[in-house]
Amino acid sequence: MYIPTMFAESDTAQIAAFVAAHPLATLAGIEDGRTVIDHLPVICADRLAPGGTLIAHTAKANPTWHLGERGAEVVVAFTGASAYISPSFYPSKHDTHQVTPTWNYRAVHVRGTLTCTHDRDAKLQRVEQLTRHMESQRREPWAVSDAPADYIDMMLQGIVGLTLTISEVVAKTKASQNRTPTDQRGALEGLRGDPATAEAADLLAQRIGR
Repeated sequence: MYIPTMFAESDTAQIAAFVAAHPLATLAGIEDGRTVIDHLPVICADRLAPGGTLIAHTAKANPTWHLGERGAEVVVAFTGASAYISPSFYPSKHDTHQVTPTWNYRAVHVRGTLTCTHDRDAKLQRVEQLTRHMESQRREPWAVSDAPADYIDMMLQGIVGLTLTISEVVAKTKASQNRTPTDQRGALEGLRGDPATAEAADLLAQRIGR
């Protein structure tokens, strides 16, 4: 991922929080000389740093898990806080007209070695962890144990557990850092009020202290 110095993100707490809030990730690897790209719910099992682990699972019918059979190196990408930034947002447009469109977003790329498991208890553990993570904000969270045990056993037979042992974490936050404070405030006002850009507006507000 291309990361100009001004967009490099080093706040480990923010990076971890972002990954936790955006679990639907894009996994990319190489299998038999071809690029494999898939989209999976992925969560951090312990720490988001080299030596830590991400966990996921996939359908047994999905060939993505074969990457884990041979311990392939893969990259898992988490993205969000995405919004188009119109030149019309910038007050400087009216002074110089030397402005162009851009896009704000945050991205985290986690590189590591992928392994897989067919062990029933290991798969159950991954499903339970993911369920607890996803249900944690609900008033009445659903639990795996709410479903009949024989049904869960049947469903577990149809999946493969995945573990990514982390070797590298890189992150990029593009939130108008390359613009003047006046243009940053203009971008913020341009994003506010639209539910589709609320996360990008919040990230920009955090960056400029508003």
